[in-house]
Amino acid sequence: MLHLRTERLELVAATLELVQAERMGSVHLEKKLGAHVPPSWPPPLNDGDSLRWTIEQLSQDPALVGWVCWYFLHREHGTKRAVGVGGFAGRPDAKGVVEVGYSIVPECHRLGLAPEAVRALLAWAFGHREVTRVRAHTRPELVPSIRVLEKCGFQRVGEGTEPGTLRFELPRPE
Repeated sequence: MLHLRTERLELVAATLELVQAERMGSVHLEKKLGAHVPPSWPPPLNDGDSLRWTIEQLSQDPALVGWVCWYFLHREHGTKRAVGVGGFAGRPDAKGVVEVGYSIVPECHRLGLAPEAVRALLAWAFGHREVTRVRAHTRPELVPSIRVLEKCGFQRVGEGTEPGTLRFELPRPE
């Protein structure tokens, strides 16, 4: 499995086996992740459509591991707890742009876990030479999400691709 570690988190890249376990229920996901999955799972805005999309992508191309979903596990007191998901909407496009997204379970909001996870994802993405820029979309009323993007260095660059959304971008660091 592909893992990233931060001060408090372990990020585990979703594999087809992991997302299929999630589809079967929290007990199955807990066993595969080796981490507690809270009753509030899945995090906000990560409905069945997101899970189906990830399963479809990884079924068609298992080499997409890392370019789709990552599970965020909080390490505390010798245990791990699933606190969120995030990742990319696929490989970089022809201009080297990838899109990032993330979500944290409600009981773990305002703990600084989202910026910590997003920074790890950014470092992983920019570790690939072909990635020139990371893009994110959010809605204007999701002020905490906007703050996460700002804390990670993103700048608002205009309207998003979906009506009522905002687009943020972060170029490759020099």
